Amino acid sequence: MRYIRYFFWGVVALCLIVLSVANRQVVELRALPQALADLFGVSPTVSVPLFVAILIGVALGLVIGLIWEWIREHKHRAEAARRAREKRELEREVQRLKVEKHEGKDEILALLE
Repeated sequence: MRYIRYFFWGVVALCLIVLSVANRQVVELRALPQALADLFGVSPTVSVPLFVAILIGVALGLVIGLIWEWIREHKHRAEAARRAREKRELEREVQRLKVEKHEGKDEILALLE
């Protein structure tokens, strides 16, 4: 299974390298559309190679997806934490009841029960 994972990540890396080599031309990225930039009097632009813009977009998509999933799975994590807390409380109660039941009795007789 480990080799399949290495193979998969090798293919992904190879695809990213080919994408990077094929898209080396410089592009201009703007933070605002031209109409808004003219309205506010600011035009923040950055010139980067196209593959950098593509990789930044992919990375940004991954981060947004991870945050979205983390928020979506909150109810499952909260439920798991609640059940773990309840389990610990019940285990403590069982231990307390065992001690109370056999309190003052002979240890051998308590083991037989």
